[in-house]
Amino acid sequence: MTTSALAAVRYRVAAFTVALAFVTYLDRVSISKLAGPISAELGLTMQQMGYVFSSFTLAYAIFEVPTARWADKLGSRVVLTRIVIWWSVFTMVTAGAFNFVSLVLVRFLFGMGEAGAWPVAARALSRWIPQQERGRVQGIFFAGAHLAGGITPYLAFVLDQYVGWRAVFLIFGCVGFVWAGAWYYWFRDEPREHASVTVEERDFIEANRTPESPHGTANIWRRILRHPSMFPLCLMYIANTYGFYFIITWLPKYLEMERGFSGAQLAALSGLPLILSIAGDFGGGWSTDWMVRRFGLRLGRAVIAGSAYFIAGIAMAGAAVVADPVAAALLIAVAIATSMFTLAASWATCVDIGGSNAGVVSAFMNTSGQIGGIVGPSLVPYLVDGHGGWPVSIGIMSALYLIAAACWLFIDARQKV
Repeated sequence: MTTSALAAVRYRVAAFTVALAFVTYLDRVSISKLAGPISAELGLTMQQMGYVFSSFTLAYAIFEVPTARWADKLGSRVVLTRIVIWWSVFTMVTAGAFNFVSLVLVRFLFGMGEAGAWPVAARALSRWIPQQERGRVQGIFFAGAHLAGGITPYLAFVLDQYVGWRAVFLIFGCVGFVWAGAWYYWFRDEPREHASVTVEERDFIEANRTPESPHGTANIWRRILRHPSMFPLCLMYIANTYGFYFIITWLPKYLEMERGFSGAQLAALSGLPLILSIAGDFGGGWSTDWMVRRFGLRLGRAVIAGSAYFIAGIAMAGAAVVADPVAAALLIAVAIATSMFTLAASWATCVDIGGSNAGVVSAFMNTSGQIGGIVGPSLVPYLVDGHGGWPVSIGIMSALYLIAAACWLFIDARQKV
């Protein structure tokens, strides 16, 4: 049996999830670049815009675990279709916002709809991707997301010049409907349910994926909360999400106000962290799989992620104190890209310890991480307004990354829920 034959269908599943990640970031990141024209037209202050950013993340956090639990019961096919249709609708509805309250409400509903997207995608991959390929597939998944995040600021900038910010949301919202229709038509929750899967590929997948939990779904909440790796896993992810939301909300404003960039240069540097993150995603995915093969699950996940967070913390500390604007922008990009090097190991760990409960375990980690996404966008305007300024905002990210590095000393992917 050739490798290509064995990989025929499961890699198409992976490609679908990569496309999902791309569409997710296309819709999520666009508002940060459009914050200027939106604020100008609706008369919003910087603090109000921070609340708009946080309203999405608050809803995302509230509905993340319930949505993932729903997917563990009903499957990824139906639940992801609902998720993408919902968020695409409210991406388009964003174009109709007419004041601060309406924009907060729309973004809250947008976050409610998108909640669970990535844990549900992780659940799909847990059923289709063998353990020895899991890191690299997760890396490719995040590369798709960060490619979208990197090009979206520039794409939104160009479209805004021609059609205005409202039409940008209408255009971006249409993309999700195409993905949802194709996913529902083609995808199946289990390899044995898909007509295109050969017996050989089915047996290969089922023999090499994470075994079902011996406890099934019984007492799942208690078992997750008592699992020794869950608290450090959740605490660690706050750092990643805090840094990510800074990039997609306030980085353009930081580069403009504090570092003096403008126009196309500002758009390019705003997208640079996520463009560089593509290399981090690939590198993190391949390296964690290689480490797992050489040194086992615990070191294979923990060494990769812990080392990357340490480097990210040092780079971000440098960005807070360096005087040269270009050097600061590059150091931030390096720090973010290095923090994204950890994503494959983090999400693969959720699948490793979750098994058939991978969706809800992933959701616990991702929901905890949203604390950073809720607090960060609203905290930055407060700090900038006379409470330490931009350097303190950057310094907080450095400290969080170093704490995350320490968390990986206590995470063991070998222990099943």
